[in-house]
Amino acid sequence: MTHDRDTLRALADEGNEMAQDRLAELADARGDLVELNELLDEGSARAGTLLTLRAVAAGDLLELQRLSDADCALAGTELRRLLSGPTAT
Repeated sequence: MTHDRDTLRALADEGNEMAQDRLAELADARGDLVELNELLDEGSARAGTLLTLRAVAAGDLLELQRLSDADCALAGTELRRLLSGPTAT
C-alpha cells in the first residue's frame, strides 16, 4: 500500500512518529537530503539513522560530528569507531 506524501506529512505534523519514519524512508529512497535534514530538525530519529548510514558510507567525519551533535547516538558511535582507526591484532 502506498501512502500519499501529503497525508503522511499531515500525520507527522500531528505527532505521528510512524508517519514521520515513513517520510524519512521515502526521502532516503529519493535521495532527498534536504527533507531528511528537515525531518531530523523535527526530531526524527529515523532520519538521523538514515543520514548517519549515508555519512558512514561516504566516510564523512564532519557530517557524523554534526549528526552526533544533533543527538544521533549512532552517529557518535560511528564517529568514534572511524576515528579510533584499525585495531592491532
